[in-house]
Amino acid sequence: MKIEKGISAGLATLLLLCLLPMPYGYYNLIRLLSAAVFSWLAYKSYERGNKNEIFISITLALLFQPFFKIALGRTIWNVVDIVVSLYLIHKLFKK
Repeated sequence: MKIEKGISAGLATLLLLCLLPMPYGYYNLIRLLSAAVFSWLAYKSYERGNKNEIFISITLALLFQPFFKIALGRTIWNVVDIVVSLYLIHKLFKK
């Protein structure tokens, strides 16, 4: 569980860094990392039997997946990054 919290905190930080003007490669890296982390979190949620978190994690993995990019525009992606970061931070303090 500690590793889950550490990875979630790290991803939340990286997503918030997306609000800054970063090189394009950074955003591609974040998409790949996010998809991998949310896929892993979906698996961990499956092990615990938490259906809601499985659904959320799979949805976020699909949203961030790097193969078929979803063009939402910078403003909407910034909102998504903030909301997802807040979700991850919320999970850190949840029992």
